[in-house]
Amino acid sequence: MKTREEWAAAAAEQTKSFKTRCYIGGAFVEPRSEKTFDCINPATGRALVQVAAGDVRDIDAAVSSARAAFERGLWRNMPPRRRGQVLLRLADLIEHHRDELALLETLDIGKPIRYTDRVDLEQCVYTLRWFGELADKLYDEMAPTPPHVVGLITREPVGVVGVITPWNFPMMITAWKIAPALVTGNSVVLKPAEQSPLSALRIAELAREAGVPPGVFNVVPGDGESAGKPLALHDDVDAIAFTGSTAVGKKLLTYAGESNMKRVSLETGGKTPNIIFADAPDLGFALRAVGFSTFWNTGQMCVAGSRLLVERSRHDEVVERLAAVAADWLPGDPLDPASKAGPLVDSEQLATVTRYIELGKSEGAALVYGGARALEQSGGYFVQPTIFSGVQNEMSIARDEIFGPVLSVIPFDDEAEALRIANDTRYGLSAALWTSNLARAHRVSAALRAGTVWVNNFDQADMTAPFGGFKASGNGGKDKSKWAVDKYTNLKTTWINIGKGGR
Repeated sequence: MKTREEWAAAAAEQTKSFKTRCYIGGAFVEPRSEKTFDCINPATGRALVQVAAGDVRDIDAAVSSARAAFERGLWRNMPPRRRGQVLLRLADLIEHHRDELALLETLDIGKPIRYTDRVDLEQCVYTLRWFGELADKLYDEMAPTPPHVVGLITREPVGVVGVITPWNFPMMITAWKIAPALVTGNSVVLKPAEQSPLSALRIAELAREAGVPPGVFNVVPGDGESAGKPLALHDDVDAIAFTGSTAVGKKLLTYAGESNMKRVSLETGGKTPNIIFADAPDLGFALRAVGFSTFWNTGQMCVAGSRLLVERSRHDEVVERLAAVAADWLPGDPLDPASKAGPLVDSEQLATVTRYIELGKSEGAALVYGGARALEQSGGYFVQPTIFSGVQNEMSIARDEIFGPVLSVIPFDDEAEALRIANDTRYGLSAALWTSNLARAHRVSAALRAGTVWVNNFDQADMTAPFGGFKASGNGGKDKSKWAVDKYTNLKTTWINIGKGGR
């Protein structure tokens, strides 16, 4: 991998070629709004570039382009294998431009370059390849009918899909959404988070080069009110796929009801319980996983294991050892390959995290590590990894999704209490537990109300398993795996009489 100095030089050169306009109908176009917004580098607090601020007129143009492409049928009527080959070419192009795209992501959201390259870009490529290879392996079915009837059950693309993605994993989650939507023959209008538009615009350009027909994939940058809301309200959009906050997810459900009752699939917030029982098989490994689960990506993860439940007999030992774990996640320059943590994404997120740290103190939790800003001289939005002990599950830091590097350590006395605390949340995205007892592992994982449960590991999975939550963590379908295509397709029944016969 390049050195910090080499990445800095590449960044200086790359700023000259950012894609900043709307991508509609297979071309970059000026926003009809005639407005732009500053795209900020969170490591410096300074603007990288001005990006098109799309509004309802740009959304209308993008949806019209997507609808026209869908009705023309060039993409949806293309043999599935050929659609898959286009996605495979797109994956190859993204991998070919890996340094450029990884750097775009680091500059845009502040994630360390070691991760945008090894994780975000790799997962984006893997997703596109996985669904590209799935394209001609999605079989239709026949119903078990009487001899005089043929009952066909076929999948059809829903039509125009509006995709709204978050800023914490822009390339990866964009791929999670667009790969199954495109491979099943839909047209897509993508509204990336206003904090992270740059990689989406570059991927759109590469999609055209890969062979995605004009109008099939469109990108309109802009904020949620000006671009996201009109996309969700649009009567010619057939489905919305969203990853982001629970508050915005609720609005999207309302917008669907106020418009054409479009399908809405949501992956929203989380407050993951990470449960360490006294018989955890390898406490050192478990604690390293705690550090990863809470401080990686500066805690800006929906699955962040920010509620650490520890059996009381191990509680003091765990708290004592966590300081060394946190010290391994001190933030640094994201262009330095040695940095494991970067800044928060923007000044608003810094203010939110700082407010919750103060709330934790005022509500009576004990601050045992961190709790302050870091690298202030950089002008960036850095904060120290932070640990609170003596936390009660009723405290704000234990109930709310902070989306920052803040860990709450909560003691429990037995399995029943651990489950009560773990499930006492409005969220249900993920959970984890650490135990040597196989019966307990089965019993507790079955009782946890979460879409994904990790046993003696954290955040390990691949594209073969679905991802999504329960309760206020989302509904309407899963990301990843073959089940992801469900939310982008309709099932049609065709009932054909081929001979005489009664009901």
